[in-house]
Amino acid sequence: MQTVLIVVHLIIVLALIGVVLLQRSEGGLGLGGGGGTQGFMTGRGQANALTRATAILAALFFTTSMILAIMSHRGAGPRSIFEGASTKAPAGQTGAPPAGNVLDQLRQQQGDAPATQTPAAPAAPAAPAAPQSR
Repeated sequence: MQTVLIVVHLIIVLALIGVVLLQRSEGGLGLGGGGGTQGFMTGRGQANALTRATAILAALFFTTSMILAIMSHRGAGPRSIFEGASTKAPAGQTGAPPAGNVLDQLRQQQGDAPATQTPAAPAAPAAPAAPQSR
């Protein structure tokens, strides 16, 4: 249903573009003819028909746009962040409480040294060299 409505919407869009381009303007493209009195429609009758066609196509465009927006909104209902939450622990973890912080947990998972290892003292900075003038 939505695909059919999109195709109808695109046809309306193309027709609306064509009708707007056919109208005479005061200096734009104005691809429409209608200068002579000997034709199917006079210039005034053609302008009235194109104005009505533009209004009808614009109303149809607005209607199909609103219907497509409503259909799109109803397809994606609101979801709660609590729907997918479960109280089970992931497969690789046991029921033991986690260690102090994230770094401790990563060290335990990697099997490195115990989490209570103290870091090494940083090296003393070297004295800055004074600039020499020549």
